[in-house]
Amino acid sequence: MAQCITCGTELHPERAKKYNYCLARECQEKNAKGLTMVAVGMNKAADELMILDERTREDLASGKYRDQRRGSFGTSVPASGPRDASPAARPFKRSPRRAAPSRRPPARAAAHRPWTASQERLALLYNEQGLRPPDIAEKLGLSAYLVSQIILDARNRRKA
Repeated sequence: MAQCITCGTELHPERAKKYNYCLARECQEKNAKGLTMVAVGMNKAADELMILDERTREDLASGKYRDQRRGSFGTSVPASGPRDASPAARPFKRSPRRAAPSRRPPARAAAHRPWTASQERLALLYNEQGLRPPDIAEKLGLSAYLVSQIILDARNRRKA
């Protein structure tokens, strides 16, 4: 018969299958180990929680439980071409002042875009740095929904 490692009392056979200590408060306080839980998936309906063990650590490190939202809100994949050179790598040239063509979108396109060009540029820059729409929204004083719309609209225009 198995015995408690702390006090030496006899353990019930079913308890002895999983534990080597009895149910006395002192024995439990000394021997019970808590489990570390990790959230690997969260959404409005439910959270997926797992016990953090070696296998789960390996899965997390391999990217098995990657953030699926990064596909739509993460850093974008740069297109090929000279435009992609980092600003530090490109020399800065100041052109002489002259009347430049208007960069403002046509009036009909602006009607369904309730944000400014500056807000769009900043939102896209923050998004490229890895910030999520709620964080960007807080910085720009906009709603997270509007920031998501800015990012998606810009991506759709790039595809077209």
